[in-house]
Amino acid sequence: MAEPEDDGRTGRREAAPKDAAGRRTGNETPAEETTQLRIPPHTGLPAEETTQLRIPPRTDGPAEETTQLRVPPRTDGPAEETTQLRIPPRADVPDGTSDEEPPAAEEGTEQADRGANSRHRGSRRRPVQTSALAGRLAPLARRLKPQYPRPGRTGWRRWMPSWRQWLAAWGLAIGLSTSLLAIAYAATDIPKNLNTYATQQDNVYFWSDGTPMARTGWVQRQAMPLKDIPEQVRWAVLAAENESFYSDPGISLKGISRALVRTVGQGDTQGGSTITQQYVKNVYLTQNQTVTRKFTEAMISLKLDNRMSKDKILEGYLNTSWFGRGTYGLQRASQAYYGKDVSRLNASEGAFLASLLKGAGLYDPTLSQKNHDRAVERWSWILDRMVKIGKLSPAERAKYTKFPEPLKQGRVYDTGKQSDYLVELATQYAKKAGHISDKEFDLGGYQIYTTFDRKRETALTDSVTKARDKARKDDAGTAKTAHYGAASVAADGRILAVYGGPDHRTQGYNESNATTVPAGSAFLPFVYAAGLQHGVHKTRDSAATPVSPESLYDADDGVPVSTPEGPYWDRSGKKVAAHNDGNKSWGRISLRKALAESVNVPFMQLGMDTGLDKVRQTAEASGLLSSSLGPQVPALSLGSSTPSAIRMANSYATFAAGGSHTEPYSVRRITRNGSSVALKMPRPRRAVRPEVASQVTEALTDAFRGAHPTAAQSAPQAAGKAGTTQDDKAAWYVGTNRSVSTAIVLYRLDLTKSLEPLPLKGIAGTPDDDVPYGIWAGAMSPLG
Repeated sequence: MAEPEDDGRTGRREAAPKDAAGRRTGNETPAEETTQLRIPPHTGLPAEETTQLRIPPRTDGPAEETTQLRVPPRTDGPAEETTQLRIPPRADVPDGTSDEEPPAAEEGTEQADRGANSRHRGSRRRPVQTSALAGRLAPLARRLKPQYPRPGRTGWRRWMPSWRQWLAAWGLAIGLSTSLLAIAYAATDIPKNLNTYATQQDNVYFWSDGTPMARTGWVQRQAMPLKDIPEQVRWAVLAAENESFYSDPGISLKGISRALVRTVGQGDTQGGSTITQQYVKNVYLTQNQTVTRKFTEAMISLKLDNRMSKDKILEGYLNTSWFGRGTYGLQRASQAYYGKDVSRLNASEGAFLASLLKGAGLYDPTLSQKNHDRAVERWSWILDRMVKIGKLSPAERAKYTKFPEPLKQGRVYDTGKQSDYLVELATQYAKKAGHISDKEFDLGGYQIYTTFDRKRETALTDSVTKARDKARKDDAGTAKTAHYGAASVAADGRILAVYGGPDHRTQGYNESNATTVPAGSAFLPFVYAAGLQHGVHKTRDSAATPVSPESLYDADDGVPVSTPEGPYWDRSGKKVAAHNDGNKSWGRISLRKALAESVNVPFMQLGMDTGLDKVRQTAEASGLLSSSLGPQVPALSLGSSTPSAIRMANSYATFAAGGSHTEPYSVRRITRNGSSVALKMPRPRRAVRPEVASQVTEALTDAFRGAHPTAAQSAPQAAGKAGTTQDDKAAWYVGTNRSVSTAIVLYRLDLTKSLEPLPLKGIAGTPDDDVPYGIWAGAMSPLG
């Protein structure tokens, strides 16, 4: 008899029935394996796993694997997982062969049948055949594949990639970046044409009638061969800008990265470019600070560094860089700052010029004391840097202890004696109104159409020159220190003519725009206009009482100035009193007559009654600059302010324009190479009411007719008055005719001794032969 089979649970085996051939009978049952995970009560013990082998009834189907999830009664325990394996009927096996180990042939047949049945049912797919390489890479792929949350990690680390994943990502990024850069490098070509930054042009100025007035700019660029530039000067530039120039590949990755971060992240830019990059920017690209431009700059720099020698690149850079004062190139800079060729520069001078490459507007020491301090500091740093890189010996460095002071601003305008002042005014206005930087303007190419009238400019210049020559003839000693300033301004703000001095090349500052001496009695119309515009207050905090041209005021000399509380006392404890010219007393007088006769006393009191703040407000609204107005004390009404001739003419023009004020301007249009440049032009605004402007003009007309009755017959529209000061340190005449106002100022100043004005000593003439009026009449001729 056959031995009983062990059933796997009791240690016994039961004989399986067989047929006559020794094969198992049809009622044998395959094993069913069940894995159960049982969770004991909360005892702290691990889960118990039990494996059971069950013999189900035979079926004809293939093996069926069923996974069941059974939940035990415990509410806090994990689910119980049961895996059941059901085996289909087997083929007959030969006698003596254990059913636990079927022959290989039968096993293969059984697998084939199972596969056929699977395909027939469509429940399984044949496994994909993989290559040996794929098999070796599969474990690596499984490791790199992100698993989130990551097993075996806690907190935020569950969501972080592994170091292998980081490494793969970085490798991929580097590979892609390298490929893109290689493609970009191959696709970038060095431009064949230099841009406008490499060739400076001149600026052309035109008269108001469109005819050329002047040309400015350093048009003749002097390119110097590198061999003619001293080696120490070259290395001063390299020490300051790019000491690794001869060894770098043409770009600075660190500098590019920093510039890109600041451009994209903060909206501004920062340096860090190599000299090759700066040269590329100067001659091939625009100055726009954009990511695209920086990338293109880097690609061209790499290519240029491979095609051009380092010496050629350095030579081009030194000949195209901007050094301020309208200069491009080291040769022009040497001439502008030291008055000599670059070949004669020493290391110290070269170090200063190298500092200008960081920003000429910040390091030109002649512009301000702060600039001077910055220039000295950077000059010293560059020399020390040259020692550090071995291009200057310590002994040579010890010789350069004194800063090489450059020349004062050289001659910028290649024009004429008087037109230089016009060019100066127009340039200042063009840059401001057109939002043009110094660097852009120095590149040239601008056409500036000014407001200057050629005929009026000639008449004004001739009139001042005639008066100056007469003064020298009468009293050469006094006339030597005489200064004349003049300006003509239209009612719409156009500056038509100015007289800035005898010659811009010997006297650089512009007399027409200087705020040097007080306006004196020429300021009285603003006090008059303020009273008419705002009224007066006789008691504190009371409502304003209107005044008219016929309102009467005490005009006796020496009348104390009063306030609602009583007399006005100065800091020394004295009553403040006003005085008329010649200490003349006029008694009660109307405001219109007081202005026509230039009587001071009524207007000092009118200013107090109106409010000095209102006087100041009216003067500013009419065109005077706040910075030129005097302190807010009673003397303000008598002209303690120091306006320029341009501003006085412009303010009187406000009254001629019916109380509408337009800021003075000297440029009406700008183009650059045929394209218009946007200008921020001034617009008129209301300063005083029209009736107030008319009343002021009527009083000024009375003043003109009373002082110059003969001229008034041929010029019925003329209006104006003289201006004198109590200390006789300035003489003015400001008047309007046919909507054009002209202001003339005459004073004495010895610049070799002091900035304090000197007494005129009769140089301004007499009431019958008033020099400022004579100049005014000559400039306005013909008056009819």
